[in-house]
Amino acid sequence: MTTTSADSGRPRTRAGGARRRGKGSAALASERREHLVRLAAELFAEKGFQATTVRNIADEAGILSGSLYHHFDSKESIVDEILASFFNEIMASYQAVLDRRESPRDTIAGLVRVAFGSLEPHRAAITVMQNDWNYLKGMDRFSYLNKSEDEVEKMWVDTLSAGQKEGLFRDDLDPKLTYRMIRDTIWVAVRWFKPGGRLDAQGLADHYLKVMFDGINLH
Repeated sequence: MTTTSADSGRPRTRAGGARRRGKGSAALASERREHLVRLAAELFAEKGFQATTVRNIADEAGILSGSLYHHFDSKESIVDEILASFFNEIMASYQAVLDRRESPRDTIAGLVRVAFGSLEPHRAAITVMQNDWNYLKGMDRFSYLNKSEDEVEKMWVDTLSAGQKEGLFRDDLDPKLTYRMIRDTIWVAVRWFKPGGRLDAQGLADHYLKVMFDGINLH
């Protein structure tokens, strides 16, 4: 709604209307930001972070490069948001599994299911993490990557160690090495796993757990 200014005759917007429009603009800006993050994530996954330029992202979004800076101050800020979101979500999901306080075997199975379940929604982030990890972790702003990975590793290693102490897992296997082999097997699957294929992510997890717990030898 508008009123007329007595001294100029120009329309004047009521404060309430301005606030409503402002709220709408903020929501649109947030949606636009999320859209740009998704586009950038796909480009980073396809081309590599270092090879992707701000102009590449802007062209993909159909905007000028300068317009991108209204949302992010650099491409590092974009990949920061992508990776931080991934780690925050998967660490929370892992912690939820640990909080169930099940047996070490069931806990490892739960962690495996969470990891495989992340392949589809976080495909781009996992690909970027694999391709550009060494480059990014050398930058101060990404120092949290090593800390987050250490926290995740501790979750798995502590569970594997507990299983060894309880006689559930072989005690001649190094827990840290075992975790890293499990981790890398799962993350590499992002390169060949096709959503909508014969197996979904949980079907893939089921198959992997059979191989991991029971092996391929006939007993």
